[in-house]
This record gives sequence, C-alpha cells and structure tokens, in this order.
Amino acid sequence: MGRPGEQRRTVWRGVVIGWALVVAVTGGLTLWMQDSAEPAGPYVWEQTDPDESPDLSPCPSPEDTGAPACAYRTYTESD
Repeated sequence: MGRPGEQRRTVWRGVVIGWALVVAVTGGLTLWMQDSAEPAGPYVWEQTDPDESPDLSPCPSPEDTGAPACAYRTYTESD
C-alpha cells in the first residue's frame, strides 16, 4: 500500500477538486442564464418636451358597464 493516511488525502483531494468544478460550472451557468434573460440593448433615454401632452392610447371600455378599463394621470409641477 502506501504511507498511512495517503488514501484519505487522495479522497479529500478528489472531493475538493469536485467541489471546485461544481462551483465553477454553476457560476458559469448562472452568469450565462442571467445574461440571456436580459433584453437586448442598446438602451437610450428618450428626450421629451415637458410642455407637450403625451400621446396616450384610447382607453377601451366594456360595453356592459360603460366605465373605462384604465385611467391615465399626467404629472404637472407646481410652482
């Protein structure tokens, strides 16, 4: 056989190498899945004029109640 404790060291070395491989693979998969879940760029800011009213789509209303199914509110600064 070999020196005493050599088999135990070999087993622990295998466990540590296996653990390091699992951590590296799962970390890589996490980064790959995170990047694939994000929307494609480029990201840009839209320039708007605060004096213009925004173009809002018409609000659909169900025929039964006559009440609109959505509501819009515009932001105005108070002086």
